[in-house]
Amino acid sequence: MTTITSSEAHLARRLGLFDTTMIVMGGIIGSGIFINPYVVAQQVPSTILILAAWAFGGLIALAGAFIYAELSSQTSASGGQYVYLRDAFHPGLAFVYGWALLLVTQSGGMAAVAVTFAKYVCTLGRMEANDNVAALLATIVLIVLTMINCLGVRAGSTTQNLFMILKLIAIAALIAFGLTVTGASIPAIATPTAVASGGSTSLSPGICNSLTAFGAALIPVQFAYGGWQTSCFVAGEVREPRKNLPRGLLLGVLGVIAVYLSVNFVCVHALGAEGLGETRTPASAVMRLALGENGARIIAVGIALSTAGFLSQSMLTAPRVYFAMAEDGLFFAKLAKLNRARVPAFAIALQGALAVVITLSGRYEQILNYVISVDVIFFALTAATVFVFRHRAKTNPSLLKASPARTPGHPFTTLFFIVACAAVAFSTLYRYPHNSLIGLGIMLTGLPAYLFWRSQKTPNVEHPTPNIE
Repeated sequence: MTTITSSEAHLARRLGLFDTTMIVMGGIIGSGIFINPYVVAQQVPSTILILAAWAFGGLIALAGAFIYAELSSQTSASGGQYVYLRDAFHPGLAFVYGWALLLVTQSGGMAAVAVTFAKYVCTLGRMEANDNVAALLATIVLIVLTMINCLGVRAGSTTQNLFMILKLIAIAALIAFGLTVTGASIPAIATPTAVASGGSTSLSPGICNSLTAFGAALIPVQFAYGGWQTSCFVAGEVREPRKNLPRGLLLGVLGVIAVYLSVNFVCVHALGAEGLGETRTPASAVMRLALGENGARIIAVGIALSTAGFLSQSMLTAPRVYFAMAEDGLFFAKLAKLNRARVPAFAIALQGALAVVITLSGRYEQILNYVISVDVIFFALTAATVFVFRHRAKTNPSLLKASPARTPGHPFTTLFFIVACAAVAFSTLYRYPHNSLIGLGIMLTGLPAYLFWRSQKTPNVEHPTPNIE
């Protein structure tokens, strides 16, 4: 291994537009879309509002994608949100983000998804899916994916692309066969207003309850749409990143919106809004109605592939953040080293090892509950960096540069995204105060950790502010 001084000079740029688009979609589509529709239907038992919640969540994700497209078009360095927060605000805030990513957001999510993968594999193999067997299989898949990604970014990307194509085939099968099911469909257009108010003609309580319910429905929706931002982590390995990364972000998010709306339409079409709210495994229920038990097994294969693809994408992208932190002298120095395949193998191994530890500890579900409140806070802060960079460019002419990508409708669309993130954070804190506060507490432990690393290390390289108009 060789110690690096600049990710720009040493990371291998081997990812094209197709790879980037697949990374965006792979970071979003996990197991959530196969399960979360029932959670949303429980909050808003109305066909119109169910689809509206998923469409609104898609608009939030698209607004975020435009913002990240502008940010990613201004820098070719790996690290994504870490780099944007560092250059706009302070290295300490960026470190806290990376710290939370490692301890909460990424590793806990990967552990939970790995166990989900293992349980579906056990179901397919007709094995007993007890906790020990699931943990063992989950550990094996995490180790295998860690090793593949250490072989090089091309190996990791090819694996990710394969899983992404297979999961899209499975989703296409769900949509196609689901449209053939009509007998179980239940008309359910009544809004929660009538339910909440007991048929009263008084609008105020019903409207208030409907808005609260809609806000609660956006929590699982936002979780299902999360992950597109991780594509920015690998900017240092994308060919022509200022062009391909923004395009990949927008194409990927638009593709996912189409997929999610189609899946939810099929679920409501086949099960009805009320039936969907009572079905904890909606995708399996739809396929069972269409093809019997063989249909349920087919979708189980699709879910297993989808979860494995999500893990592959996570292992490919997240370690680049820890790599960038180490480059700044704010984390273990070995994490800023590349192996012969020109990938940060130590950072990849750290991500895999922590995910395995959480998997074996059995605490993944608890940690996963802390994710949303932490995630949306950093989404909002990252969006705010657009204001900072544009202001700097106006006050410092030397930073002015033609931007390949700009957020349409800024500042209104940027503010919409920030307000939407704040609303989801408030809804999460209101609904799950205990978990939210624990998540925020873990995040804040990054402050003393940052002070420690700052006292031990000095930055390896100066990082100029990105040129954003």
